[in-house]
Amino acid sequence: MLEISYGASRAVIARTGAGLRSFEVDGAPYVETYDDEPPMGCGAVLIPWPNRTAAATWTFNGDPQHLEVTEPARGNAIHGLVRHAEWDVVEHTGSLVSLETTIAAQAGWPVPLHVTTSYALDENGLTVAHGVHNVGDRSTPFGVGTHPYPRAGLSENDDCTLRLAATTVVPVDAESMIPNGVPQHVEGTEYDFREARPLKGVQLDTAFGGCEPGPDGLVRHEVRGPRQSVELWADPDFKWVQVYTPDAFPGRGRAVAIEPMTCPPDALNSGVDLIVLAPGEAWAARWGVRPLA
Repeated sequence: MLEISYGASRAVIARTGAGLRSFEVDGAPYVETYDDEPPMGCGAVLIPWPNRTAAATWTFNGDPQHLEVTEPARGNAIHGLVRHAEWDVVEHTGSLVSLETTIAAQAGWPVPLHVTTSYALDENGLTVAHGVHNVGDRSTPFGVGTHPYPRAGLSENDDCTLRLAATTVVPVDAESMIPNGVPQHVEGTEYDFREARPLKGVQLDTAFGGCEPGPDGLVRHEVRGPRQSVELWADPDFKWVQVYTPDAFPGRGRAVAIEPMTCPPDALNSGVDLIVLAPGEAWAARWGVRPLA
């Protein structure tokens, strides 16, 4: 485990998957944490695709690609190729840790990518930066996501409210969790969280889109509680977000994952908002967690 600190802030990052294991300020937790293996995708980095790829199959330049089925119950490939990899440490200072790994060309993924993730603490909280570099000889599409569970400090989630910057919701097949229609505007639906709403009783495993940046150019989602509150912010590249509200997060019970994504579920098949890099090209974007007063 890799620990960083800044003043009263502390974060722990796992080399396995470069995942976020904990982040706290003055002893109050601002993400859910875990002891050994990350439960329910907790803290995972999701590259070169977030969420699900239907039937673990997609097409690259006309050639069918067959990924490993990593969600056997639904027959999908889920959450990319790096969350179980042992990442290498590039830099580790008092308040910063940067890691890297390479996604080799392999069955289901024909173009190698060099991937970096860094975590930095400062007076504004935790900033996470992702980089992807095409080290192959062909252009390739990809997507990026991450799987944090923001926590409003010592507040219970059922005492909190949720606000999302999302304006659309993605309809999915209930059995496969794969999109089966075009995104619908949230106005007038149970999925409208543009204004803060109580989390109590809310059950979501839902992809949202149309995440609109504010005046400062950042997308901002919030969980507000009676004791502390937390914001998950992201660069405008993260125009999609998956929200998941499990009732049985280990040691916690009710939890809420707010998962920023650059593309929607099954984007390797739909092509929606995939990023395309030519050989030698690179991409970078950030997101972060900030305690709120």
